[in-house]
Amino acid sequence: MRKYENFCAALSNMKEIYNYKEPYDTVILTGLVGLYELCFEQAWKMMKNMLENHGYEEGATGSPKIILKTAYKAGMIKDEDLWLRALQERNNVAYSYNENIALGIVAQAKEHFYDMFCELKKEAEDHWL
Repeated sequence: MRKYENFCAALSNMKEIYNYKEPYDTVILTGLVGLYELCFEQAWKMMKNMLENHGYEEGATGSPKIILKTAYKAGMIKDEDLWLRALQERNNVAYSYNENIALGIVAQAKEHFYDMFCELKKEAEDHWL
């Protein structure tokens, strides 16, 4: 599955966020935000693909929010609120030129979102592939 492989590659790259500590320079901060954004994008696209392959018609809509809600109902993800917060942070990437927003995205990626993505990978391997 190409979508799964893309997600796994993005997740592997995202692990690099733990190699950097504050204070970040602008280039590093921008890169860390980018690693999060790419991983999130690959995650929801993989979920969409898996849901479609398992007959969930909602998977055809293309809306990340609907995909997340459907994935929660299908048991693919366990914490709908965390994923919706991750979606909001993905939407905030457009404002990551603001250092405080960028720092918030990176902090949440380190504290919550990386583990959330790892749980998704395990769930996909155990039940969806």
